[in-house]
Amino acid sequence: MAPVDPHSFTDSTHPLTTHIALTLYFHFPSSTIHATALLTLQTPHTGQLSLDTRSLTIHKILDPETLTPLPFTLSSSEHSINGRHLTVSLNNHSSILILYSTSPSSSALQWLSPPQTFKKIHPFVYTQCQSVHARSVFPCQDTPAARVCYSAKLNVPRELSAVMSARHCDRRDPVGSDLDRVLTKEATGFGFDLKSLWCEEGRVVEEFVMDQPIPPYLFAFAVGELGFREVGPRTRVYSEAVDGVLDAAAREFAGTEEMIRQAERLFGEYDWERFDLLVLPPSFPYGGMENPRMVFLTPTVIKGDASGAQVVAHELAHSWTGNLITNKNNEHFWLNEGFTTYAERRIVEVVKGEDIAALNVGIGWRGLNEEMERFKDNMEFTKLKNNQEGVDPDDIYSQVPYEKGFQFLWRIERQIGRPAFDEFLKKYIATFKFKSIDTETFLDFLKANVPGIEKEIDLQQWTEGTGIPPDAHEPVSNLYTKIVSLANDFKLGRMPREDEVADWKGQEWELYLENLPKAVEASQVLALDARYRLSESKDYEVKVAFLQLAISSRCRDYYGEVEKTLKEVGRMKYLRPLYSGLVHGAGKDEEKILAKRVFAEARECYHPIAQGVVEAIFAKHV
Repeated sequence: MAPVDPHSFTDSTHPLTTHIALTLYFHFPSSTIHATALLTLQTPHTGQLSLDTRSLTIHKILDPETLTPLPFTLSSSEHSINGRHLTVSLNNHSSILILYSTSPSSSALQWLSPPQTFKKIHPFVYTQCQSVHARSVFPCQDTPAARVCYSAKLNVPRELSAVMSARHCDRRDPVGSDLDRVLTKEATGFGFDLKSLWCEEGRVVEEFVMDQPIPPYLFAFAVGELGFREVGPRTRVYSEAVDGVLDAAAREFAGTEEMIRQAERLFGEYDWERFDLLVLPPSFPYGGMENPRMVFLTPTVIKGDASGAQVVAHELAHSWTGNLITNKNNEHFWLNEGFTTYAERRIVEVVKGEDIAALNVGIGWRGLNEEMERFKDNMEFTKLKNNQEGVDPDDIYSQVPYEKGFQFLWRIERQIGRPAFDEFLKKYIATFKFKSIDTETFLDFLKANVPGIEKEIDLQQWTEGTGIPPDAHEPVSNLYTKIVSLANDFKLGRMPREDEVADWKGQEWELYLENLPKAVEASQVLALDARYRLSESKDYEVKVAFLQLAISSRCRDYYGEVEKTLKEVGRMKYLRPLYSGLVHGAGKDEEKILAKRVFAEARECYHPIAQGVVEAIFAKHV
């Protein structure tokens, strides 16, 4: 094999897939999808073709022209990170038809029973394919190096609807011709007649097309009882059909079109036509996921003051950096996230002002320094370009590619000036549009377009060195300096006065809390909360930062609030520090018992990716 990605069985000597046509039958009672995938290759191929799968049952693989079976093998055991290696034997084939079923244990899919949804009437299912989980929804070359177009027909119960990271074409009754290539149960190996199921009463087909090539991790769908509100000429906000959620989301994201316009001024035309938003149930494991045309969001970004729109700014920025230009594999993840964090802050600066952008940078700076402590025993993962052979990308997900990547680009901007850097960015985007690249490709482009830059900035130290380079930069603004100064005063026993914090919103409090000592006296925690009610904040960034302080200070008065928080949200940004705080360190027997009990009770409400992250924390510390 000549691998292109440490997290994929894809072989660089094999042709890449250019298009996938999917038919997906959703069977909610068994939490499975019965499906067909027609893969089209860039050139005809003779010999073995390697594909990635995880938790899939492969019923049959056919020549789509003759419907004759093609020989295939599936590795006998499942690799803990990469899944199972599917090998198909081809003889001058340019396409293959795979008949398969997903498993209830699919790592990309979360199936929610009615009680786990907002309305508690209908079930719900959604995907989270980044980083390496598309292979648990359909067999594919699951690497960002293999960009594909796709079409999909989703057969769902009539009372539900579907959205995808693709253009919606039709909602119609199912017809037998949808499955022309799928004959009887004997021909398919499903063990039942899929055609009969497909055309059952009470079902509907939703059709989608994505005709721009995307990496497989951007494949996404959600199926449930969905509603929407129009918030701009290119934007609807979707969620479960609950008026309160939809109205709150519409208010929070009312400024989306202005952000798109500002982003276009900075980075060029928006290439994806629609920029719709889907607010998912609380179990969604990330703040947002930049699926093209349909960004997925956690409900924790609905804060009531429009500040949650900054997460939308980040996902919008991905429309250029990440979605148009993509890291070749996860070892170069900073190319996605460092560029996008830089772009997000440029958008925020224009829309919200320089002070708010500086707060963003300050919160990121604090987070970057905390990651240095987290990885002090494995500094490999403080590099921008790092070695992930044998490493689960979910386990090492951190702020490093975001914040160190941002700092690197900010350093280049300071060196050559913003006007020149803006021109460089536009040229970079235009040059590598719809391509997947690595760090070396970026550095070669940088040196060719900014002659002599390598004499001014140590590019190797920035990309391959550990830690934070000496020419990284803490932000400078009056508001940032004031907040950090007040946090330093707390160490001397002085709490901020009410007039000093009267104008503070979530970000100001978040920065303040993150600059406090990691542990203080329990009495100080209680006094701070008595005055400012931070444990009751509706902003989870503030609430969780405060609860982290309470845990590290052994202030057990707040353990009930910690338990409540861990049971009501599944966002890993909150789960990771709260569970880690409970179980990390000596003399934590009571806290470890609490953490294990809470996880046992909350586990089924977390997405499989989040379940794995918490289990990894326990494996290390419990």
